[in-house]
Amino acid sequence: MDSIDVKALAKINIGLDVTGIREDGYHEVRMIMQTVNLFDKLTISKTDDGSISMKTNLRFLPLDDDNLCIKAAKLLINEFDIKQGVEINLEKHIPVAAGMAGGSTDGAAVLFAVNKLFNLGLSRKDLMDRGVKLGADVPYCVMRGTALAEGIGEVLSPLPPMIKCPVLIAKPGISVSTKQVYEALDSRFDTVTHPDIDQLITDIKSKDLHALCSHMGNVLEEVTIPMHPIISDIKQNMLDNGAVGAMMSGSGPTVFGFFEDNKTARKAKEALTASGMVKQLYLTTLFNTVNNR
Repeated sequence: MDSIDVKALAKINIGLDVTGIREDGYHEVRMIMQTVNLFDKLTISKTDDGSISMKTNLRFLPLDDDNLCIKAAKLLINEFDIKQGVEINLEKHIPVAAGMAGGSTDGAAVLFAVNKLFNLGLSRKDLMDRGVKLGADVPYCVMRGTALAEGIGEVLSPLPPMIKCPVLIAKPGISVSTKQVYEALDSRFDTVTHPDIDQLITDIKSKDLHALCSHMGNVLEEVTIPMHPIISDIKQNMLDNGAVGAMMSGSGPTVFGFFEDNKTARKAKEALTASGMVKQLYLTTLFNTVNNR
């Protein structure tokens, strides 16, 4: 095998709570992570000259060590003293800087691909252990599915698959600084409302979409939405057009909505398109099956 094609799937947060601040500055979290069928496409090919290079369809993305794809490739190639190199071709579709782990999932996909290309024999757990060196979300992006994430996001517990339903994903034409969001949270940590993550787990197990949507919560909404009120407007637009529930993912600005049926979801997509509030809009489904990329 000289080349491999892989899909890097995006994630949303069905619940996100920040429970504390560590001495090293990292935040302790409890999150319910869910993979969705929105993905970047990567082709990873062997090179004989030992170089590690990258191409992408987005001109503004870094193509050096600031990109997790390059870091992921170097991590395994250096560890196993591989003499060949790789060329990475990334076709980006997941919104950038959107709270959907777009960079982390690309890095996870490269770990998976390099392991396969060079027959390294690493298990999924082995790749997850290495992924945490790249970022807190990378181990989850290797695992995928429905999971409880704790610690700084790297302590993962698989959960039963989410109930199947259409999901509408909308990103306005703004960018959000995760650093600024967490700094704002730190300044008012004792006054924010924390979601009940345990109740959400119960709702997932009972496959009750209405109960789950009534209990969804993201503690970061309380600081991100005042900075960017359009997030609230998009949520309300989804709810007005039939979403059972809608919430911001991660630190934002992406908003997702859950729907009972495709017909309602399609009409909501049309309404949101007509509103002019969003730059990127996708109607997709939840990814519940662990399989090959």
